[in-house]
Amino acid sequence: MHHEQQIEELVVRRGALWLALSSLWLEREPRESDYARMIREIDASELTLQQLEWVYRLEMSPVMARNQLSMAGEWRAFDETELLTRLVRHNRKLGGWRKVSWSLFSGLTTMMSRPRFNELAMRVMVARGERPPGG
Repeated sequence: MHHEQQIEELVVRRGALWLALSSLWLEREPRESDYARMIREIDASELTLQQLEWVYRLEMSPVMARNQLSMAGEWRAFDETELLTRLVRHNRKLGGWRKVSWSLFSGLTTMMSRPRFNELAMRVMVARGERPPGG
């Protein structure tokens, strides 16, 4: 498959979801509207919670955690195109062993945003009428 086409497909498949989920890494707490948008995109993507966890930990966290510290509270200078470019670049490299190493390190990269992701996962379950574990 052609290189450009691959990138195109990745952005089409994931772009909106990545941008929605990126608010998990803002300095401020996500708002209700942020969570609503995330849930809309998750539903549109038809991901299982396990797949969502994968997107969060492997596709996004390594890139976002690096950005997190340098981001303004509101991401005023936040450039969606640049973010997508970084995410695409990272995801095109996510073959084989890299996936393994990122999943090992992802505990570190997700530390700051993990509580928000857990909150989101709960909301997704509620929205889907699934019972939270131990709920």
